[in-house]
Amino acid sequence: MLALVLLALFCVAAESVQPQSSSYNGEYGGRGGERFSHSGNQLDGPITAIRIRVNKNYIEWSNYVGGTQGDLEEIFLHPGESIIQVSGKYKYYVQKLIFVTDKGRYLTYGKDTGTSFNAAPLYPNTVLRFFSGRAGALIDAIGLHWDVYPTC
Repeated sequence: MLALVLLALFCVAAESVQPQSSSYNGEYGGRGGERFSHSGNQLDGPITAIRIRVNKNYIEWSNYVGGTQGDLEEIFLHPGESIIQVSGKYKYYVQKLIFVTDKGRYLTYGKDTGTSFNAAPLYPNTVLRFFSGRAGALIDAIGLHWDVYPTC
């Protein structure tokens, strides 16, 4: 009887264990700026494009986070393509970002100076889902959040 109860408890515990898929890298950058998070955007589905402002000295993050100086670049991903790695450089703010996709594309923006970082998901078959960090007139620091590719 005791063995049956222990077996039943083991089965309940095993059913509640689910594989983990989300992970986080960061923050990379300086200490200034106000906190931001784009976590709500992951509810809209996969990342299909990224808007980034770049000038010769620094990177800004669209009109919503960061400033308005520099050239606005729009990165469009191909259908079904995802970002699987982000590298870059920072000092007091983010100076360079390199997005690597699962289709083998390297999308590079910014100035090649500062401390290097390399971020990738902790779990297999996971992709970049959203960004967080701190920003003022520039992107002071960036965090990268990974999870499974969303399905409709």
